[in-house]
Amino acid sequence: MLPVSNIVKYAKGQPSDGIPFSGYPRAHPSDKNKLVLVNDPLGPEPVILEFKLDDVLFVEEIPSAVTEAGEGVPMIKLWIRRGAIGMILEPFEVKEKLNLTGKVRAIKERVFREQPQASP
Repeated sequence: MLPVSNIVKYAKGQPSDGIPFSGYPRAHPSDKNKLVLVNDPLGPEPVILEFKLDDVLFVEEIPSAVTEAGEGVPMIKLWIRRGAIGMILEPFEVKEKLNLTGKVRAIKERVFREQPQASP
């Protein structure tokens, strides 16, 4: 069972003290007080986000993503407490010296881009 099942689900409005992050939720492999959220899991450049459960204010179910094979990938929107510290993890291929110039900015732009809001 994923740890988000115990988090309060909100029904109306957006929390003013939270920032939304959408993705595929996973239990943290080694820390029961954290969770992993795979942002854009079917996209060309998924990013793994890690948050402390104590920093999750609300969870909202959103439409599932669908693979090319027609399999559903459950998606959620987490509202994370403003000011919380999260981790961004991104896979990369080891082939040459890693140049981080601009890489961090590109990751942040992808993860923190404006997300469409659900219609009421």
